[in-house]
This record gives sequence, structure tokens and C-alpha cells, in this order.
Amino acid sequence: AVQVVDSGEKSVQAGESTTISCTFYGLSSRDFSMGRFRQAPGKEREGVACINWSGRRVEYTDSVKGRFTASRDNAKNMLFLQMNSLKPEDTVMYYCALSPCARIGYFALEVKKYIHWGQGAQVTVSS
Repeated sequence: AVQVVDSGEKSVQAGESTTISCTFYGLSSRDFSMGRFRQAPGKEREGVACINWSGRRVEYTDSVKGRFTASRDNAKNMLFLQMNSLKPEDTVMYYCALSPCARIGYFALEVKKYIHWGQGAQVTVSS
């Protein structure tokens, strides 16, 4: 069975940086694009970043462009999201997932394209 383990909770001050990660077990992540999503209470889950299988191409949602950087380590089946210049509005639960079909530049951040979701990592940014 596939297991997805997300990194633990992160708490930082506004303007600071942090990195969250997740690890996928039970499959080879090389066959998938990896995605990071976030969801605030009462709101729909939104895509933050999608990275293709090689790690050479990434798609970001507009609100994080220039601040967040996604990367992956296929040997370890891991996805990383480095988050810089964090703002209080970045305070939400972040989820990771795999997609067998998401392609950069072709609506890669659509939630419906993703499977094997992690349990989420809470990021709290204090002002």
C-alpha cells in the first residue's frame, strides 16, 4: 500500500522562511508529478506547486511565485517546498500528493488529477 508521510507542523514569524517535505512509500515517485496544495478551513483545496517527474519543470500558483520553490529527490521519493517571505495569509494546512497525469502548463494544479494524498502539514505564520 502507498503511504505518504508529511513533515510536521511549522511555526514562523512573518518574513521568515521554512521548508516542508513529504515522503512517499510503496511506489516509485519517478512515474508521477508531485504536487503541493493548501486548504484553509471552510475553503476549497488549492494548488500551490506542481513539479514534473524529472524536477526540471515546476508550475506555481500566482500568489507564491517568486517566494516558494518546489524540488524533489527521486532517489528518496521526497518532495520539498521551500517557502520564503512568508505572510500571515500563508497560514493554512499544506498537503502533498502524486499525479500520474498532471503536465506542467496544462492545468497541472487541478486537484482532481492527484492521488495518494498526505495527511497535511500545518504552517503557521505569525505577524
